[in-house]
Amino acid sequence: MKNPDPLPSRAVRWPVWIVAALVLLSGLFLTLGGVYLAVLGGSLYFVVAGLGLLVSGWLMARGRPAGAWLFLVVMLATLVWAVWDAGLEFWPLVSRLFAFGVISVLVALVYPLLVRTTGERAGRGAYVLAGVTALALIVAGAYAFVPSHIVAAQGPAPSFQPVAQGQGQTEWRHWGGTTAGDRFARLDQINRDNVKNLQVAWTAHTGDIPVSTGAGAEDQNTPLQIDDTLYVCTPYSKVIALDVDTGKERWRFDAKGKAPSWQRCRGLGYHADEGAPDATQSSGAAIDVDNAVPGVCTRRLYLPTVDARLIALNADDGQPCAGFGDNGTVDLSQGMGEIPFGWYQQTSTPLVAGDLVVVGGRVADNWAVDEPPGVVRAFDARTGALVWAWDSGNPAITKEPPPGGTYSRGAPNVWAAMAYDPELNLVYLPTGNRTPDFFGGLRTEDDGRYSSSVVAVDAATGAVRWHFQMTHHDLWDFDIPAQPLLYDVPDGKGGTLPALVQVTKQGEIFMLNRVTGEPIAEVEERPVPQGDLPGERYSPTQPYSVGMPSIGNTTLVESDMWGATPFDQLLCRITFKTMRHEGVYTPPGLDWGLQMPGSLGGMNWGGVSVDPNNHLMFVNDMRLGLANYMIPRDKMPSNASGIEMGAVPQVGTPYGAMRQRFLSQLGIPCQKPPFGTMTAIDLETRQIVWQVPVGTVKDTGPLGIRMGLPIPIGMPTLGPSLATQSGLVFFAGTQDFYLRAFDAATGKEIWKSRLPVGSQSGPMTYVSPKTGKQYVVINAGGARQSPERGDYIIAYALPD
Repeated sequence: MKNPDPLPSRAVRWPVWIVAALVLLSGLFLTLGGVYLAVLGGSLYFVVAGLGLLVSGWLMARGRPAGAWLFLVVMLATLVWAVWDAGLEFWPLVSRLFAFGVISVLVALVYPLLVRTTGERAGRGAYVLAGVTALALIVAGAYAFVPSHIVAAQGPAPSFQPVAQGQGQTEWRHWGGTTAGDRFARLDQINRDNVKNLQVAWTAHTGDIPVSTGAGAEDQNTPLQIDDTLYVCTPYSKVIALDVDTGKERWRFDAKGKAPSWQRCRGLGYHADEGAPDATQSSGAAIDVDNAVPGVCTRRLYLPTVDARLIALNADDGQPCAGFGDNGTVDLSQGMGEIPFGWYQQTSTPLVAGDLVVVGGRVADNWAVDEPPGVVRAFDARTGALVWAWDSGNPAITKEPPPGGTYSRGAPNVWAAMAYDPELNLVYLPTGNRTPDFFGGLRTEDDGRYSSSVVAVDAATGAVRWHFQMTHHDLWDFDIPAQPLLYDVPDGKGGTLPALVQVTKQGEIFMLNRVTGEPIAEVEERPVPQGDLPGERYSPTQPYSVGMPSIGNTTLVESDMWGATPFDQLLCRITFKTMRHEGVYTPPGLDWGLQMPGSLGGMNWGGVSVDPNNHLMFVNDMRLGLANYMIPRDKMPSNASGIEMGAVPQVGTPYGAMRQRFLSQLGIPCQKPPFGTMTAIDLETRQIVWQVPVGTVKDTGPLGIRMGLPIPIGMPTLGPSLATQSGLVFFAGTQDFYLRAFDAATGKEIWKSRLPVGSQSGPMTYVSPKTGKQYVVINAGGARQSPERGDYIIAYALPD
């Protein structure tokens, strides 16, 4: 007779009970959550699997081997379902299978103990199964560390010709390399073969550590290099001049800028009078700063401050240029009306267009309807005199507003970097939205004419030559976020077309004729969902750039939901099914709606870089959704602010708005990876050449806990890239602490260097006029999501 005692000894009982409890708890979670998901119209898998696990766990707790066999059935069914639901994509399968694989190993290991309760002896099959499953988990875990392309390069690799004698880049005078925004360096001393030998040449410190609380300070600077001096600006409106070969400080200027939030300086402007002397004498010695004539400037730096000033500095000694504005300063609050503290400031680089310096400004979008104007102004680069103003709300105002008046309050602004074509003498303005962002029922057609558009204005007068709108009646904060790229694209007939390429937050890329504004790549007006919010109106269509690739903006479905385990994946599925999601242009309403991409993008302020020799454009993106709903005015919380996430007041409209990132309870994006990529696009064929995930979880992870694992899942990116003629793409705007170099031909990561903290800054490269050595320089002040901050400027070079 078999032993009737299910578990004859405590030593045998406790491992089984632990595993049974784990299976029971898993089954209970999946059953309860699965029932709710099924009620919402979601997948039935979770409730079925949950019930199977409940029975399996109960049987094992009773000492029945049948419980293990039932678990095996559930696991095999899960495997079939996972492949049916997710296909053969690695990360979606990991979410569905890995945790259950771990439990499978435990069940297999206790199976012989269960068999002993029947008075029989188990064979070795369970241990073999446990070993095979464990081996599969180890292989999957190891594969998670292997970088893989999303789109692999095909066909012949592009060639990278050496820089012709005397044609190399000598300076980096503009934030985007040139006013065309190409971020391309005609340098080849550092190339694909020797980049592995790069090492730190020098490190400097700004002494200005950005403190990030909410939408606080961020170091997002791209330095300028003029002759033998490097110029950087800090989040708190300081400028520092450094020797390009040593990083030794030459001078610094402190504008003593004050702002309650959004402190940053992405870049400086630079202007030199024709025939102005270089910063060094023919002997190579530095100018004698102590004996420089105060206020006399032939070479000027333009600092945009966080408290709405434009300051011109002598590039030689850092002193304000007395002949510019009022002793070196133009007060940008003039003509703006009331500006509450922090509601208007400069965040992007001034555009130096010939002898003009052109500025827009960031407006705190969602406080109220009566916010500061979004006027764009051009000043004489030498005197600071106002040359023209472009007020989208009142084009009749072309300079100062009339006495007692202001520029148009709440009109669309230009906060991103602008571009300039000197041959056409056109300035290209990427515009934002009329405030506030998420309710447009009070906007007139005139209010929205120039919003979320690229507007080409005459550099001499500010008069509009053309405009192209990329979001109609924008209710999603789809400001045009990045500097337009000005590039001559092949026309297929042996010639070229003058193009403007614009990346957007919604993951669309537009290619327009920069002379006329007409699309070069086809744009199609498509019907979009219509909302039902009382008092709101909706555009029936939106422009889709069907002639160019779209990046990261596919309409999500339930099977796109993801999690580190099946449990948080289930919660994400439940959250998804409780929201309304109708694609990119899901209109805000009184219920939860999911906007994907969210208001951070898609693509953001970093823009693109280009290899013009091979017509390759490099685009980095982030894939973060935004969950939102509108709040009737009488239900608005009193502590609502207009900064980043949470409730925003939108005073003057019938509604405030709630905004939250679409994240799991573990703080991980709810949709499947990647969450950030780098993409190469052929501007001739207008096709993706390659696409790779960028960034690892080494310095981030669930609940904000650093995992310390270099798993290249692809994390949200923020910041500019840099392309070189030697076939390299440099990038540092990841959530882990690295500066990376990619092979421009394939997207393969071929070098990286660990940074002391993360970076959101633009890499820049130059050749020293004194030593002939090429350097790559990066600011490292901290990644956006990380509390770890620094004040580093790091230069890399090849060893001597």
